[in-house]
Amino acid sequence: MTHSSRSGQSEPAAQDSAAIAADGRDSKSPGQLSLLPEYTDPNHAANNGASSGYDDEPSSGPKWLTLLGLVLLAVVGFARWRWWQGRSAPEQSQQGPQASPVELATVETATVEETSVFTGNLEAEQVSSIQAEQPGRVAQVLVQQGQAVSAGTPLFRLSAEQEQADVAAAQARIDSAQAAQQRARSELEALRAERDRAQAEINLQQEQFGRTSTLVERGALAREELDLRERDLTVARANLNALNRRIQAAQDTVAETQATLQERQASLRRIRDSLRDTTITAPFPGVVGSIAIEAGDYVQAGQGLTQLVANDNLDLAISIPQERAADLTPGLPVEIVDSNGNALQTGQISFISPQVQPDSQFIRTEATFANTGGQLRDGQFVRSEVIWESRAGQPVVPQSAVIYQGEDRFVYVPQDQEGQLVAMRQPVELGLEQGTDVEVLSGLEPGQRIIVAGIQRLGDGAPIQPEGATADGENPSGPQD
Repeated sequence: MTHSSRSGQSEPAAQDSAAIAADGRDSKSPGQLSLLPEYTDPNHAANNGASSGYDDEPSSGPKWLTLLGLVLLAVVGFARWRWWQGRSAPEQSQQGPQASPVELATVETATVEETSVFTGNLEAEQVSSIQAEQPGRVAQVLVQQGQAVSAGTPLFRLSAEQEQADVAAAQARIDSAQAAQQRARSELEALRAERDRAQAEINLQQEQFGRTSTLVERGALAREELDLRERDLTVARANLNALNRRIQAAQDTVAETQATLQERQASLRRIRDSLRDTTITAPFPGVVGSIAIEAGDYVQAGQGLTQLVANDNLDLAISIPQERAADLTPGLPVEIVDSNGNALQTGQISFISPQVQPDSQFIRTEATFANTGGQLRDGQFVRSEVIWESRAGQPVVPQSAVIYQGEDRFVYVPQDQEGQLVAMRQPVELGLEQGTDVEVLSGLEPGQRIIVAGIQRLGDGAPIQPEGATADGENPSGPQD
């Protein structure tokens, strides 16, 4: 009874639902597949045979339509992705591996040198400490630090007032001695003249005494005349002897005045030397060092004022290992280099010790450098390279372009294969290193192109793309063996 009652109440609604379902089935086009399963109310299914009517539920049609749209979009997107994959796969298989960017360079030639590095201090051939020869006050500083001077150039001048006064006094004493000497010489000359007259008088007296003696013997004259002549002769001889003694005394006086004059002249020379020492000059050409005094300072004898250094030529002491003794020859080139290895000055071996230092087994040598540019200094610590051997025109490549694998050495060279540049291994034999380059003894020729950058990503036969070149550009591989 209850069932009949519900059926009666929902009959109009059941008829409407049946009509809508029928319209929905009729609206499908032939062959169209519904993506949504038909919904069947369990209560409706259970009661379908007993009654055609049931309570109608609210419609969920809009939700199913949204879900349908999302599924359709996913299907379309997946289909397009599969289509794109199918097109790109053949293109990638046609292109092959991607070319690696590289940088090419040409094998250059250079002078390759075998060198050994040594360090040491330069020594000037002439270095002199300029000192004050006597105490005094500095009147003038005549040069500046670092100034180049020639031999005899005045450097300093000390106060010379006392020396100048001493020179004047010494000169006056010399003038007095010269006057005394002149008087003594004049007196000596007068005595010598008087002696000559006395000698002439004696000669006359002797002649008269002889004639008188003859006349007395003949009896022509009295004996008294002979005695008178004899007395006159004795007096004349006595006068001569006295004159000789006076002449000797005059000669002694002349000698004394000469000695006095010489002594005073020597004193004047010493004073003048002292005066000359107040002006301190350069003993040889050179460069003035730092000046330790200034005008007005009082200095002692022997006090250092500055240094004078002859920097025209400098020596560098180098200790060479005994193992290289056979390679040592006078004139072997030596270069002074900076921290980057650039040559500053070139000299040569000028001295090789004949002995080996017993404690170190090194051979002392000296290299001489002409400091023409004035860049070198006495006492300067320098880095030098002895050039044992030099080979010009040798092929060189950057060391960064060489691959080391065990004992093998090789570089990559570009090679054209069917229009595509590829990297090919080229074995090389290396020689001496020269800065950032290395000598190639075999395997490459000057002018040949090699890969110098980008080699880390390469293998034998790998495609390459030189920087700045295009696929249609000219062939940069260069000459090939």
